[in-house]
Amino acid sequence: MQAGERMSLEQIQAFLEASEEVEFTARNKEEVYGWVNQTLRQIRYQELNRSGRGLVRRYVAKMTGLSRAQVTRLLGFYLRGEEVKLKPYRRRRFRQRYTRKDTELLAAMDEAHDTLSGPATQKILQRACYDFGDVQYQRLAELSVAQLYRLRKSRAYRQLLATYQPTRPTKVAIGERRRPRPEGRPGFLRVDTVHQGDLDGVKGVYHINSVDEVTQWENVGAAAQISEAYLLPVLEDLLEQYPFHILGFHSDNGSEFINHTLAKLLNKLLIDQTKSRPRHSNDNGQVESKNAAVVRKHMGYSHITAGHAAEIGAFYKRYLNPYLNFHRPCGVPTEVADGKGKVKRVYRWYATPWEILRQLPGLAGYLKAGVTIETLEQLAGAQTDTAAAAEMQAAKQKLFATFQRRQTA
Repeated sequence: MQAGERMSLEQIQAFLEASEEVEFTARNKEEVYGWVNQTLRQIRYQELNRSGRGLVRRYVAKMTGLSRAQVTRLLGFYLRGEEVKLKPYRRRRFRQRYTRKDTELLAAMDEAHDTLSGPATQKILQRACYDFGDVQYQRLAELSVAQLYRLRKSRAYRQLLATYQPTRPTKVAIGERRRPRPEGRPGFLRVDTVHQGDLDGVKGVYHINSVDEVTQWENVGAAAQISEAYLLPVLEDLLEQYPFHILGFHSDNGSEFINHTLAKLLNKLLIDQTKSRPRHSNDNGQVESKNAAVVRKHMGYSHITAGHAAEIGAFYKRYLNPYLNFHRPCGVPTEVADGKGKVKRVYRWYATPWEILRQLPGLAGYLKAGVTIETLEQLAGAQTDTAAAAEMQAAKQKLFATFQRRQTA
């Protein structure tokens, strides 16, 4: 776009009338501004009256394709004595508040204190300035925690102090963190592991304890290790031993239970998996109390090598589990609230897990296919409680005798 000879107002009027149906569009903004500035100077725009200026405004808008507001802004620049030209782009930047010296002070302090958390470091900076009167920390004393972390990410800081952060734990989306809600139904298990200890670098056997929350039906198994390859067959066998359908599986947050292999098995069996919540130490308290009252009482605390897992598992399935469920009474808790509203559990009724299960309404609907109430009654009445206990104790003595013979050998 180039400016030609100086045009009069009459020529501009004629041009606008002749080109009323024609629209012009500028392609180079820098040339447009130069043409506008030269045209206004040639026409002596500042000396024109109101009607003349309106005519020039229409002319500039027609030739440049700019909007009315843009043309008015450019004409205003010219009237204020400024040259109409394209201003260079200037990026807006905040004024730098913290200097290189501040970054060096922060890096030195972090190195001395092994990079504390943001709020703790902020407190040390404030103490350095206000309590100990060190004026070089005056700007850093007003540093926010967010800006502190930004300074730590700056290139200048990382050149002075390189910090290494360990891998953070990731959230595992297996199991739901909540307490099971059986609502009087059997089939909601509490599961935990009991380790028989290590001796001279030799691993001990792992006991897998599972208890039904409502009936206290308890099945115990044994595994040489708590890896998935060893633990999964034991859990499948424990679930199979229960006479009723399993609806829930609750454990702590150990990786032996919170893993994709077990989650796949439970999903296949349509079993709801839950896990203990933080700051709720009693979430899995029922099975933990059974760990002491049953597993530790019968197996003790001495070291038993992992090689005996198969023998212990057979003893549990053949002798201990039937004794626990048909011949060993358990205390059934009843919640009683005092005058202040505090809930206390009292144990007024003692019964075997089978007796607790038998008195549940609609029991037949909870039992697995092929399991009947008559079959369970026959198992419960096949032996007296004392005879079953004596048989279990004799089998346990033989089991422990094999431990001693192997250790001697």
